[in-house]
Amino acid sequence: MRYLRMRLVLGLCVCCALRTGVPCAVPCVGAERVLKSGIDRSTFETAVKPGDNFFLYVNGNWIKTHPIPPEYSRWGAFPKLRDDNLLALREILDDLTKETKPLDADRRKLRDFYATAMDEARLEAAGASPLAGALGAIAKIKGQGHEELIAELARLHLAGTSALFGVAVEQDEKQSSRYAAYLMQGGLGLPERDYYLGNTKDSQRIRGLYREHVAKMLRLLGDSPQAAAQGADVVLGIETRLAEASRTPVQLRDREAQYNKKTLHKLALLTPHFNWDVYLRTMDAGGLSDVVVGQPEFFQRVDQMVETVPLDDWRTYLRWHLVHSLAAYLNRPFEEENFRFYSGVLRGVKQMQPRWKRAVTTIDLQMGEALGRLYVEKHFTPAAKERMDELVKNLIAAYRERIESRDWMGPETKKQALIKLSTVLPKIGYPDKWRDYSGLEITGDSYAQNVMRAEAFEARYRLSKLGKPVDRTEWHMTPPTVNAYYNPTMNEIVFPAGILQPPFFDPTADDAVNYGGIGAVIGHEITHGFDDQGSRSDAEGNLKNWWTSQDRARFTAKTDKIVKEYDACVAVDGLHVNGRLTLGENIADLGGVTIAYAAYQKSLEGRPAPVIDGFSGAQRFFIGFAQVWRGSIRDADQRLRLRTDPHSPMQFRATVPLTNVDAFYAAFDVKPGDAMYRRPEDRVQVW
Repeated sequence: MRYLRMRLVLGLCVCCALRTGVPCAVPCVGAERVLKSGIDRSTFETAVKPGDNFFLYVNGNWIKTHPIPPEYSRWGAFPKLRDDNLLALREILDDLTKETKPLDADRRKLRDFYATAMDEARLEAAGASPLAGALGAIAKIKGQGHEELIAELARLHLAGTSALFGVAVEQDEKQSSRYAAYLMQGGLGLPERDYYLGNTKDSQRIRGLYREHVAKMLRLLGDSPQAAAQGADVVLGIETRLAEASRTPVQLRDREAQYNKKTLHKLALLTPHFNWDVYLRTMDAGGLSDVVVGQPEFFQRVDQMVETVPLDDWRTYLRWHLVHSLAAYLNRPFEEENFRFYSGVLRGVKQMQPRWKRAVTTIDLQMGEALGRLYVEKHFTPAAKERMDELVKNLIAAYRERIESRDWMGPETKKQALIKLSTVLPKIGYPDKWRDYSGLEITGDSYAQNVMRAEAFEARYRLSKLGKPVDRTEWHMTPPTVNAYYNPTMNEIVFPAGILQPPFFDPTADDAVNYGGIGAVIGHEITHGFDDQGSRSDAEGNLKNWWTSQDRARFTAKTDKIVKEYDACVAVDGLHVNGRLTLGENIADLGGVTIAYAAYQKSLEGRPAPVIDGFSGAQRFFIGFAQVWRGSIRDADQRLRLRTDPHSPMQFRATVPLTNVDAFYAAFDVKPGDAMYRRPEDRVQVW
């Protein structure tokens, strides 16, 4: 149930930042205070020309001198800030464990959750026993009509497993004032369908190692070597059949194609062997009248398999998905085997993170607003939120002028775009209304049991929304999160407090670097409302065509050029970026830096920008943009992300958008013959 639909997130991008208690970064006109550049020259690789590889020019020496830590698959501005935030959260939780005064309910639950996560002796002694109840229920599945199988699947979904398919409750994409239940393809243990179906050496290698991993996990549950090997074959067989009916990551980006609303009667006709009454009743969602089926052909396959796959095989498959979902919360053998495959094999990580980091990450996921409330009290001030509000207003004003100047967009579409822009809802730092965790039971008995109870609490919270008015105060990221997102059904841009700090915004620095960093991020999130998929929602968040056909055709012609630009980018081992998979993020990156530069120029009010540290204002702006993308990634993780991640690799996010920005050419005297040079007629401008 912990599934976020269609959030157009910054991903490894960032949002802006503010260090608490520091004066505003933008002095009044005529102020004499001299601000620093916000640029660290020690990160530069000066042997590289700016016009050949701007990413390495700005970040090359930093990459050389900052190897990826063994516990990470990538390292750079984003994971470093996340690492810092984990330490801040750890201090909060450690303080709770030392508190001698009585704690309020939320603090007591955070303390007890953390204690069970950190109690290694109890974890080792417990082994797989926290799963005993669920394993026993799976073993008892029997009977005709598969009702017991379906009921147990529903209970496992409540506990947070990913077996067979996914279910979520979100705003209805075509009626954004109400909630809808969504059914989505799922049930795979590998990242996406082509790992099962592909014929490349890498796909074949991963499949073989996955089979070994499943067998090892089944042996840890007590199976004999022979039974575990047979069970792994069963799991791979079931998941391969599911993969065959699954859509590709590119296909899943098509929002219209994923919206297939059906009454429960029509759902029953689509899947006559799957008893949805039993499933929904077990999920406490018996009052549903309709659902949105993301991929009807996938559920037809599920229906066929429910009828034809033997119950013994289903029991094996469900046992696997139970332990797969909860291995990270069990004893060392389960943790290490889970890490070995999912972090080591798939991402190239060299060693497991220390227990405290894994524990803090889990608690942020499961009780993020309770923990986030304490984080905000300590690390985020009203002054920071006010400054962020101002920056967002500046970017929206620049975006308005940009829309008005688009010569490829006709007056009617332009009018609707301006209406949509005027209704964008910014959310900064933390929610106005905090979650109520009074219904969540956290005890000192078991880490895994606490996780399962938290998952069930979250699932029932989501399901309880059905039939109620949409809560427009709700957040889909926790306050300490190092990320940002745009939500098309809410038409909102959201910037959690965790990312609102250096290096993405430096309150002591001149405006240029901040507009290049945080400004481009704000512009990125706004642009998601006008990218190839976000632009399909209107000002009220409804999936609706508000474009003329001519304007949509002109827009598509421009974005097709962006697809080709990124298709040509080679990331690792001769593998290219998928320009179609990454299109939305690429449009947002280009729009973000373009709009931010326009906002920066507007902020100067016709005055020349100061030269600081030898750099002009325009140069500092583009350096600020590139330095937030500094970092490196392990080859294994890069290969995985090329297949699954809608974001382009960081080096291309720092360079490809700039090849389309005329001001970049002027700032760094980029000329024909330079690697980043593109003829003016070949440069793409959308927003």
